[in-house]
Amino acid sequence: MTQLLVRYSRILEIIGDIVKVHVPAPSEGEVSQIGFGDLAMIENTLDPDQPPYMAQVIRIEEDEVSLQLFSGTKGLSTQAGVRFLGHPMQVTFSPNILGRSFSGAGRPIDGGPELSEEARIEIDGPTVNPARRILASRMIRTDVPMIDIFNCLVESQKIPIFSVAGEPYNRLLAQIGSQADADIVVFGGMGLIFDDYHFFRQAFEEAGVLARTVMFVHQGSDPVVEGLLVPDMALAVAERFAVEEGKRVLVLLTDMTAYADALKEVGIAMEHVPSNRGYIGDLYSQLARRYEKACDYKGAGSVTILSVTTMPGDDVTHPVPDNTGYITEGQFYLHDGVIDPFGSLSRLKQHVIGKVTREDHSQIMNTMVRFYAAAQDAEQKQAMSFDLTEYDERLLKFGELFRDRFMDIRVALPLEEALDLCWQTLAECFEARELLMKDSLVSKYFPQSKQSAVQG
Repeated sequence: MTQLLVRYSRILEIIGDIVKVHVPAPSEGEVSQIGFGDLAMIENTLDPDQPPYMAQVIRIEEDEVSLQLFSGTKGLSTQAGVRFLGHPMQVTFSPNILGRSFSGAGRPIDGGPELSEEARIEIDGPTVNPARRILASRMIRTDVPMIDIFNCLVESQKIPIFSVAGEPYNRLLAQIGSQADADIVVFGGMGLIFDDYHFFRQAFEEAGVLARTVMFVHQGSDPVVEGLLVPDMALAVAERFAVEEGKRVLVLLTDMTAYADALKEVGIAMEHVPSNRGYIGDLYSQLARRYEKACDYKGAGSVTILSVTTMPGDDVTHPVPDNTGYITEGQFYLHDGVIDPFGSLSRLKQHVIGKVTREDHSQIMNTMVRFYAAAQDAEQKQAMSFDLTEYDERLLKFGELFRDRFMDIRVALPLEEALDLCWQTLAECFEARELLMKDSLVSKYFPQSKQSAVQG
């Protein structure tokens, strides 16, 4: 038996889902064969017929190693023995995983066959060498007008959806995953109830994209540590599809606040000194390690990350959205069931708007937002019982059309059709001279039959 499979039988204590085991320090000149993040098997000597517990090394301190168990410590005795496997958590990677669903421990949960004979890869590897990255310059079409028109999703972008509990962010995420023009969709869910998992799988199946989708799901009843592994599994698989097969991969993660809460729970069990609101001190680093996996690889494919970050109490200064905002390249702000054009931002949209999209994209985007802002002011005047001008009435009509035709997340339109609808909407409310846009664009795209049509 190799040194890596030596059995260590001195368990110091069991606290929650954490086991602390005594491992003699290596002799002088030797190097410890136990690494942070490595897997371990814990064999319960009181019940030899029981399958071994699986655990992960989460701290090494002199001659004491802390293990986080995947399935909890219920029934575990301090007389158990520990064997370290010498490698971190691995996930199955092959074309056969497409269309499949796995737990946070990598086990199939869709009733399909095991994939034990397939190749396995390590998760949570290093981020990509910057020299191998190329500048983001390609758009991922989602057919969601509030994204495609006003805040384009760009390949290799990392961007969250900021929202609050009760908002339809999962519906929006499923819609984007079903409609996006990516080659592969990798879904990672943390803390989901079964209904949420079933909803995503059914949405992908009905849209006909399940065959190019792989799902990693941690449900609320699963061990906490599995929730911590889900993003790493999803991103490891996405990276391999992008690098080895040249695929354009879209990674969907929900909810990163649940991931941060799992980090907090483990930190409390480990007696770490808490930071802001009880979260771990390296929350920024933990989030950044995952988000920085987004990359457009030189000579290969790309990984784009779209995540959900719920804001407790709709507080954007909460540690999770606050740290996320420093890492990511903008955000989509979802509230009251719509994507807010003012709170949302894509810092990479200038790389594609007007370059890989239609020439009128930039001006139509700015004009629509300008008129919608004016419509908001007109609504304030109406609410305060001020007299409204004929122009105010037209602004109110535009605001209503804008919400119905573009802001409703159920609306699905290809970008070109959405741009044409923007021109039509402007024509229904304003004259051509009121748009303050380039004459060349107005003469080319503004519906000529409606140039003088001003409907009250």
